Amino acid sequence: MSSILIKNIKQLCGTRTESHLLRGKELAELPCIENAYLIVEDDEIAGYGHMEELEPNGMHRKSVFDASGQTILPAWCDSHTHLVFAGSRENEFVDKLKGLTYAEINARGGGILNSARKLNATSEDELFSLAWKRLEQVSRLGTGAIEIKSGYGLTLEGELKMLRVIKKLKERSKLEIRATFLGAHAYPAEYRENHQGYIDLLVNEMLPVIAREKLADYIDVFCEKGFFSVREMQAICKAGISYGLNPKLHVNQMNSIGGIQEGISLNAISLDHLETMTGEDIDALGRSASIGTLLPTAAFFLRMDFQPARMLIDSGCATALASDYNPGSSPSGNMNFVVALSCIQMKMLPEEAVNAATLNGAYAMQLGDKLGSITIGKKANLIFTKPIPSLAYLPYSFGTNLIDKVMIGGEFIS
Repeated sequence: MSSILIKNIKQLCGTRTESHLLRGKELAELPCIENAYLIVEDDEIAGYGHMEELEPNGMHRKSVFDASGQTILPAWCDSHTHLVFAGSRENEFVDKLKGLTYAEINARGGGILNSARKLNATSEDELFSLAWKRLEQVSRLGTGAIEIKSGYGLTLEGELKMLRVIKKLKERSKLEIRATFLGAHAYPAEYRENHQGYIDLLVNEMLPVIAREKLADYIDVFCEKGFFSVREMQAICKAGISYGLNPKLHVNQMNSIGGIQEGISLNAISLDHLETMTGEDIDALGRSASIGTLLPTAAFFLRMDFQPARMLIDSGCATALASDYNPGSSPSGNMNFVVALSCIQMKMLPEEAVNAATLNGAYAMQLGDKLGSITIGKKANLIFTKPIPSLAYLPYSFGTNLIDKVMIGGEFIS
């Protein structure tokens, strides 16, 4: 058994004897210990407390790490990404600067359809290599758990290729990875006038193979005007549920069309995006068991109104934060910037943002019993900051990389 004592921690944040999904005022409560120690055995947290409480024999471990001046917090749990993709879309970025909207770019064959063309022309090995590099990058930025969606294949072969790459990432990476089938990301050009034909392809051809090969944990649908209607989302999700895939859904990004209410009725684990929310939507989500996952970097990149985080939190909504890492609307997986943006633009308190990006993010991937807090028995996925004056300095100094080291499963990553 490997054993590490981390001593002289300036501030150990997110310490909880037990953990649960946080709602309302709970989100602002981030338990921290000043001048702390932390014990890691193998890949788990085995103990923690104030330095003065550390028993003398605790100092005689095989490995001792001095964290003087450093803050330690749980690694980020990024519960909504599209990390597997074949190429960037900076040309569309320029089109947006010239005035075209996201919907206009998609309507003329750009957007998701552009990514689908690139992906279907890319080999599985090359796709894995690209995704592996991105996964290494986000892990060095503090991400210890991540959900990755398909949705840039839009063909049987393309979607299976993406999901097989995600499966390979799961097998080779120390990060906790969850896979989501998002074949219902957009209608391919050949099915634009034949929606039922594509839904039949998803339900009758894709889902049976995905279930047989155990390629996905969840199912997702982009429920939005010009994409998939509420009725279409319902049909696709019910088919996915029959194969054991619970929904995690794209809703209310550009329009409020009933996706929130239908997602709740489908017992969706999370309802994600939420840039466009009515009072009725907010009240419904606040009363529901579904987690509201906010993706502020997508709103930032698309110059949309930011999600109404304060109203959602005040309604009692269990709120999580994620990066939406993708080539079209959020080409960054930097959760540190997500946390900063949530404070700067959505007026979340630093403690709320950290909880939403760690513990609630873990619950949005059904990993709350393993990750997201400093709790004995949970996996030792940890962020070590450079010396900072306080926790609030993390979102305050948003342009500086304040991460010194990252530990995944009890081991420091290079």
